[in-house]
Formats: sequence, C-alpha cells, structure tokens
Amino acid sequence: MASQLDFERCYRAVESADARFDGWFITAVTTTGIYCRPSCPTPVRPKRANVRFYPTAAAAQLAGFRACKRCRPDASPGSPEWNVRGDLVGRAMRLIADGTVDREGVAGLASRLAVSERHLHRLLLGELGAGPLAIARAQRAQSARTLIETTDLPFTDVAFAAGFESIRQFNDTIREVFALPPTELRRRGRRRGEEVVEGALTLRLPYRSPFDGATLFAWLRARALPGVAEARDGVYRRTLRLPRGAGIATLEPVDAHIRCTLRLESMADLTSAVRQCRRLLDLDADPISVAEVLSRDRRLSPIVKKRPGLRAPGAVDGTELAIQAILGQQVSLTAARTLALRLVTAHGDVIKIADPTLTHLFPGAPAIAAADLSRLGVPATRRATLRALAQAVAAGDLALDPGADRVEVYRKLRELPGIGDWTAGYIVMRALGDPDTFLPGDLGIHRTFGGVAPVANLCDPPVVGDAR
Repeated sequence: MASQLDFERCYRAVESADARFDGWFITAVTTTGIYCRPSCPTPVRPKRANVRFYPTAAAAQLAGFRACKRCRPDASPGSPEWNVRGDLVGRAMRLIADGTVDREGVAGLASRLAVSERHLHRLLLGELGAGPLAIARAQRAQSARTLIETTDLPFTDVAFAAGFESIRQFNDTIREVFALPPTELRRRGRRRGEEVVEGALTLRLPYRSPFDGATLFAWLRARALPGVAEARDGVYRRTLRLPRGAGIATLEPVDAHIRCTLRLESMADLTSAVRQCRRLLDLDADPISVAEVLSRDRRLSPIVKKRPGLRAPGAVDGTELAIQAILGQQVSLTAARTLALRLVTAHGDVIKIADPTLTHLFPGAPAIAAADLSRLGVPATRRATLRALAQAVAAGDLALDPGADRVEVYRKLRELPGIGDWTAGYIVMRALGDPDTFLPGDLGIHRTFGGVAPVANLCDPPVVGDAR
C-alpha cells in the first residue's frame, strides 16, 4: 500500500516538517513502532530505511504502529482528497467519517454505495491499506480520546458514545492505539489544561492555513436564520440535526484552529456533529493547493492573492440547503431568509436543549412533504418544487448527504419540476461538497467578472446572487 505514495515527496515533507501535508498521509517509523503526522516536532528526523508511509491512520495501526504522543496524528486536519474525490472510495470515506459504519455496520455502508461488502472491503484495502471496519475503528479511537479528555463522562458512557460495542473493546483499542490506558489519557489531558464545561464538549477543529475566517463567518452571519443559527462577535452558533437527536454547535476561530463547543442530546452523535461542522467551514481544504491552481488564470490570480485562505462554505444538512436554494430562486437574500424563517416557525422541530436564542431545527424532508405550504408566500409552482424535492428525499429516492453520487444527484435534481442548472449545481456544490461545480449563469459571478448574466432556464433563472 505504501508503494502507492510517492516516497521521495513524502520524505521531503517529513524532513522539512511541512504542516501542509498533515492529514494527507501518515509517517511510521519501524525502529520506534510509532506513527506521526509529517510535521511532528521530533528533534531527530528518521532515517529513510526506517520510514514507512501510509494513507490512513487505520493502515498504520493494522501494520502494528501506535500513535505518537507528541504530535497527536489523530488530531490532524482530514485529508482533502476525500472531499474532492467523487468515486466510490471518496464516497465511502465520507460516509465512514460521518459514522455510517457505527450506526449501520459495513452492510449498511455497502448498501448505501450499492456494492457488495466483499467488493467494498477489497477496494478500500487495496487503495487505503485498511478495510471499512479498521478505518471506522481508528475513527472511534479518535472520538473516544476527545470524550476522555474533554468530559467527565464515565468510561462506560465514553465507550458506547464513541461507537464501541463493549468496554473491553474500548479499553483494548485505546491501549493499542495510544499506548496508554483511558485513566492515564484523561489525566494527561487535564494536565494540558483542556477546559471541561458542564453539559458540553469543547474541542479543537484543526485546519490548514491560511484561513480567511472573517469572510467565511460574515457570509454565515448574513444567512443565519433566527432560532436556527446566529452570529455575533466573531462567533457562529447553530442547531444541528443529528442521527440520534439534536445538537447546538458554537464555532469560534482561535489561533490556528476553530474552538468548537457542542451540546448534544446524545453523546453518540459526536462524530456526526464534528463532521457537520468541518463540512460547513470547509476545514479539510488545502488552500495552498487551491491557490496554486487558481493563480494560473490571469483573471483569478489577483483575487486569489488579495484574499488568501478563502473557503467554500458547505452545509450541515443537504435537505436544508436544497430547500433554501429553492426558496432563494428569483428573490433577494433578505426575502429568502424571510421565507425560510416562516418555514422554520411553522414546521421546524423544537429542540430539547435549553438555549435562549437557538430553539429549532430546520424542518426535515418528511415534515415539508406533508406540510401545508399555502401560507408560505411563494408561487404555486415553487411550492410544487419544494414538495417534489422533499418527497423524493423522504422516500429515499434522492440522497443529499456526503456519500451521494454527485453526478446521479445532479441528474435527479434536474428531473424535478422547477429545478434548473443553477439550483442543481448549487446544491451539488454546497450540500455534496463538489469542488468542480461551476455556475456560469450566476449573477454574482457576472458581477465580479463583468458582462450580463444570461437567463439559462425559465424555471431556474439567475438568482439575485446574494444566495451564494
């Protein structure tokens, strides 16, 4: 497996302790039995003959290596490769990261991808050096470490919240991966001064610099729906619809990471909550590589240099994003927010977590499909579009999650009444994180580069542009 990685390029990154490669690959040293991130601050660089490179922590663990206590490779930003790739491996990695294996098993993962378990295991093992169970196990270990160090939960609760099936499995995995028992891991975490907040988890979400947080958070603030999200003083808060309940996330840029505070109805939703926050803020992106590619275009180069570290905002929930995209057709951002707020007030779920300002989840697909939308204030054709999309999602005919096939989703969206090229492309770009989607009819693009935006489709004309 390691042979598929460019050894020379990887070793140069390790020699220079280049943090840009953290998350891209894992460095393992045979003489110590430890695996690290490329930027590990160890004072002595390992000799070539003693180094092995792996694409995932799971592959390094299967080869018998344990995590470095100095650089904490499990806390690296995620590989941007899995967000970029639209193939079966990329989709599988996004679903595993979202906790699908923990909730539905490998059988559920294979079913979502429409392949056999055997084919999926063979594919992941051949390309990533580890099968779906091993990759999910490495992720469970990371989730458990977060709970151990940032909460006072009993270890029994930590084990089951992180997705382990038994206390014994939890203890064995923690000892094997981190070479420490859970009690010692908690003691060392406290010694570093990690904050423990009653009823909440506070953790760090790493990213690759540069990071234009000011622009990203201003973008989110302009689109925050009262009751669902809010932004003030550089802090963004919003409710999350999670597999086992609701949650509230508080996100704030601090130094070289995002401080994330989570309040969850079920601690078992930790993995999904973290993935939603990372997707929303595009934290797994590689901004330097993006800048290198975009700077080759003479029209984009000045913009890239002026605004380093720009991120492409994602979405915490694909259905929510799609519904808001439809509501935003042909109206201003302010009008679209008003319509969305009416929908939330009438049909949103009230969360159980007590909070003075965040009270609702955006309505799910089943609620919208069954709702009376006559008082929403949109034309009948728009109501028909909303209902058609909600019904398709509720029936399972359309998936708007990170593991969906982007090409297939775009095709199915275009088949729905009232959805044209812009709306379908916008949903695939933001809800599914497709990095290659381009919206040539977007008014915002035309305003930036000059020219007049063409009316591409009568059922989906260019939106006012603020919806981006």
